[in-house]
Order: sequence, then C-alpha cells, then structure tokens
Amino acid sequence: MTYHSGSRAIQDRVGVRDLADHVGRSVGQGIRPVVAAFLELQPMLVVGAAAPEGGTEGERDAGTTGGGVWASLLTGDPGFVRATGARQISVAGGLAAGDPLTAALTTPGTAVGTIALDPRTRRRMRLNGRVRPTPRGFAVEADQVFANCPKYLQKRQTYETVTGRTAGTPRRAGELTSSQREFVEAADTFFLATVHAHGADASHRGGNPGFVRVGTPGELSWPDYPGNSMFLTLGNLAADPRAGLLFLDWTSGTVLQLTGTARTEFTPDGERTVRFTLAEAVETSAASPLRWSAPAYSPANP
Repeated sequence: MTYHSGSRAIQDRVGVRDLADHVGRSVGQGIRPVVAAFLELQPMLVVGAAAPEGGTEGERDAGTTGGGVWASLLTGDPGFVRATGARQISVAGGLAAGDPLTAALTTPGTAVGTIALDPRTRRRMRLNGRVRPTPRGFAVEADQVFANCPKYLQKRQTYETVTGRTAGTPRRAGELTSSQREFVEAADTFFLATVHAHGADASHRGGNPGFVRVGTPGELSWPDYPGNSMFLTLGNLAADPRAGLLFLDWTSGTVLQLTGTARTEFTPDGERTVRFTLAEAVETSAASPLRWSAPAYSPANP
C-alpha cells in the first residue's frame, strides 16, 4: 500500500513507519472469496464521502452548500451487499430520503469509503473506491480492501428487523440539542468518515460509554486508542480536516450524522485526542429497521 503524506507524517511522529509498511502489505484491491462471503451476510453498511460542492436542493433549502464529509448508514436483507466482480461490490437500494450523501452516491466517480461491521462476530471489513450508479442502487470499484482486528468492537449477539418501522423526517441543526448530547455521550460506537486528495475512508471507533465527550453543543472529543498503526484516518485529517461522524441507536434505529472538521492533539506522553468542531447535525428517527441485542463490551476497551 502507498501512503500519502498525511499518514506518513503521523506514522513518523509516532515512530511506526516500519510497522505501517508491514501492515500495509495486507491491503489489496481484490475481493477474496472469504471477503465476499462475509459481505453477503451483513444487514448494514456504512459509507463515507464528501457531498458535492453546492449541495442538493434540500441542503440549499436548509441553508447549507454541500462539500462537507458525511457518514451514512445503509441497511437491507443479507445479500443486499455482494461482490459482483474481482474488484467490485454492488449495493441494492439507496439512502433514506434527505440523506446528505444522496447526491454523492448518484454521481459517477465519487470517492467513497465503506465499512461492513458485524457485531455478532466482532469482524469488520473496509473497502474504499469509486462509485458507479446502477439501476438497483450503486456499485463501488475497489482501490483498497482490508480487514481490521476486533479491537474496541462491542459484541451484539442478535438482531431483528422491526416490521413497519418508518424513518422520520431528517432534522437539521447547527449544534447539538441536550438529548443529542446525551445520545453521543452514551454511545459505545460511532463511525468516522474522512477524505484525502485521491480517496475516502470510513472507519469505526469504539469504547465504553462516555469515551466520546461533548464540551459544548458544537465541540466533541474522543481518545485515539492504539490501532493498526497505518493511521489512515488521522492521516486523512492531517491532509484534509473535514470529517463526518455517524452515531446509531442500536435499539430504536435513530441515526445522528455530524459533519465538520477535526484535528488531532498529541500529549508529551504519546496520548492522542481528536477534537471535532460541528458544522451541521442531521438526526433521523427510526432510520434503521434493525434492533440489536444489548452489547458485551470489548475487553480491549480502556
């Protein structure tokens, strides 16, 4: 794998360039049979990208101009995501009405990052590439395909699809409400979308409830726990501070999407904290039809 300058800068600062090169050799473009089999079992997929400059008509009506980075949730019966080529996945269906990434996923060539996370097995797979709209949804031609270890993934044994659950109308605001603040601070998992000059990435962050803190209605922070040493996310933020966060209520299906900018702070003893400044929040009640069982927290959580 070839790292861009942002990731290299973080790797060098932490002193893990050699380890990152070793881990990066596991990143490929092809979708192996084990990856294809994993994807076909999943009822959800998270996708991250930058919204087009200028925004959609709905975004302009809401007073925003687009160009922000967002993370969005797609759900479906297992098999709605599947490999349809040596380097391609196809996704049946699309985003909920009013989702900030609707225009991006219907624009050929948009750089996207995807992550399929299975709470039942604590496995996750990431695939980054370029979008191509299809009659049934969209396809992604892969540039990077790789797995991550189960660190910080909470285990949820089962899920059910709630019949009749209907997504509400997205509610937009420039800062978090008190209930949204409580939602964020109670989260044990969120998804993080970032971009760089030639691509996009979607990753997972997990910890015990309270690991994400809300300082003010427009400021969030979380610790950056040790991971695979590639520093794709922090590297992207070093090159382009735009970021999108996705919080999911695993029981009610409510989704909270945040877009803004983020920066990484380093302490003398080597700890890292990411600080996020909110530009816009979009909350959609019952956006996911899935209801998951209660979590068993990862033993890796600090």
